[in-house]
Amino acid sequence: MTGGVQRFELRDKVGLVLGVANERSIAWAIARRLDEAGAGLALTYQSERVKPAVESLAAGLRESVVHPCDVTEDRQIEALFTRLEEQWGRLDFLVHSIAFAPAAELGGEFVKTSRAGFREALEVSAYSLIPLARGAAPLMRGRGGSLVALTFQASERVFPGYNAMGTAKAALEQIVRHLA
Repeated sequence: MTGGVQRFELRDKVGLVLGVANERSIAWAIARRLDEAGAGLALTYQSERVKPAVESLAAGLRESVVHPCDVTEDRQIEALFTRLEEQWGRLDFLVHSIAFAPAAELGGEFVKTSRAGFREALEVSAYSLIPLARGAAPLMRGRGGSLVALTFQASERVFPGYNAMGTAKAALEQIVRHLA
């Protein structure tokens, strides 16, 4: 260990990191460490609005590609894995660092959570791991692979104002258990 950070080797490994939006994203910190360990990376962007930022960050990595992927659109998820199969023919790991709830759903009383806001928080933050795992599985088959999903303590206890996101993170954890 150097400076409290354990070194690891990922040379000849390729992976997908979802959730990079800017240099403050947890997903970006993860991508940088994976790059330092030697992994080839695919990063995704959710919309044209964040595409330039993600492309700029990816340009500083050793080996990276950038693809669109709005996880609420099955066709985009399918297209992503088609591209990854064409580029690499395999996938060693997937990092799910995606979370979203409409701003109106954060803060205030939990009982005032809207059906639409709750649905969107669950779809983006939790359900999205299922079709992503479905797309990754054929590229990992026969060689192993890892799915990593980021969660938060609000999955187990109440954090005032976190509202539907706590439920979404609890659902994400249960999805991980089912996938394991």
